[in-house]
Amino acid sequence: MKRVVFILGVLEDEDVDWLIDAGQRRELQPGEVLIREGAACDDIFLILNGSLEVSVAAMGDQSVAQLATGEVVGEMSFVDGQPPSATVTALEPGIVLAISCSQLRHKLQQDMWFASRFYRALAILLSSRLRSTVKHLQGEHWRPVANPDDAGLDEMGDMLSMGNIRFDWMLKRLRNVNSNPWEELEVDSAD
Repeated sequence: MKRVVFILGVLEDEDVDWLIDAGQRRELQPGEVLIREGAACDDIFLILNGSLEVSVAAMGDQSVAQLATGEVVGEMSFVDGQPPSATVTALEPGIVLAISCSQLRHKLQQDMWFASRFYRALAILLSSRLRSTVKHLQGEHWRPVANPDDAGLDEMGDMLSMGNIRFDWMLKRLRNVNSNPWEELEVDSAD
């Protein structure tokens, strides 16, 4: 699942506009390190295209996960102020939207409603990751505990649907105006 939809589903359209305007589109080449374990991370990244690998030094730099379009990285360091606990490296050519942590902190301090929505979105994102990890660790023994008639599931479904719409909108806004919406996200040579 695209994890960025957890964030975009909670934010408002004007918040997404701000992310696009404040962010910088970056092209990645295979083997390029986006985040280095233990080194300061100055940005939160939304993966717009491509796949990346997550590795951990304590495991001999072994790959522990792969990330793809729609994932978010760097948010844990943003939240807790600690250096990244893993290295994230591009596996193929890709594109990310880099949002400066200092610029984001300034926006959060200046706009309390944006801050409320953004931190709620991060909490939902991190909760989802934790649930996925627990599910993975439990393997076949895992069983869902939510009641399918739970009203909260409808709200979550609506949020995810809106997040998908906003992610598609974000991708279209970051493309050339005349590009084909069915083509892969392309990088302008001016970026």
